[in-house]
Amino acid sequence: MTAHHSTTTATTAKPTAAAPATTRYTTLDSPLGELLLVGVDSPTAPGGIAMTSLSMPGQRGAAAVRPQWHHAPRPFAEAIRQLRAYFAGGLTRFDLEYRTSGTAFQERTWQALEDIPYGTTTTYGRLADTLGVRSVDVRALATAIGANPLLLLRPCHRVIGADGTMRGYAAGVERKTALLTHEGALQPTLI
Repeated sequence: MTAHHSTTTATTAKPTAAAPATTRYTTLDSPLGELLLVGVDSPTAPGGIAMTSLSMPGQRGAAAVRPQWHHAPRPFAEAIRQLRAYFAGGLTRFDLEYRTSGTAFQERTWQALEDIPYGTTTTYGRLADTLGVRSVDVRALATAIGANPLLLLRPCHRVIGADGTMRGYAAGVERKTALLTHEGALQPTLI
């Protein structure tokens, strides 16, 4: 049976200089390659970590481990459990806390991605309509989607071209295709 999870999103201001948040990271082997999970301490988040980034190898604009970050797999235990369940086919929606720092437009766009159901796709135009974005600003919407720091968790891979083509995935179109095939939105191809 497929589990449905709601996502708790906490978008907060950047930490003040008086109380800097500790950034932690870990990695997870996945069918898409090694994922880099990054987060900051949060007393309200599962495991005590709010996710700030999930990136894939070779991803355009991916986070890179910084010397001041702390390698700490334990706080990511819940995120890892959910990601493994997703790849095993038993989870269709993530229930994690997120803390991102995009513009107001980016944050609104990223939040809307969470409403695209598992196993479905939408187009850039339909998402623009949902958000009330004018057709002349669809390019800005696509740019915001491309800047999504939480690949997979906020499912930007579910946004496709109006003609059904796979467009603009920061981790590569082949991974976008693999994710949509995994979710049943695309049929596997025989080679």
